Amino acid sequence: MSDATTPDPSDEAVASRAELLPEEQAAGSDDPEAQAEAILTESEERAADRGAAPSTHLEERTSEEVTEDPSPPA
Repeated sequence: MSDATTPDPSDEAVASRAELLPEEQAAGSDDPEAQAEAILTESEERAADRGAAPSTHLEERTSEEVTEDPSPPA
């Protein structure tokens, strides 16, 4: 399911992730194993390429650049 540079998740990882979380159980899943494989494949892609996540935008700013100085003006 992944490209040539990203390994497919192991069967063991898929089986483990296919055990639904409580909120997933409440919502239901037609195919927990396919859902688990898709989640793990996407996770592997994001791990291999930090820009692969939707809407990924990394900002490198210091706290001084994004916050106001709390001290009163001199």
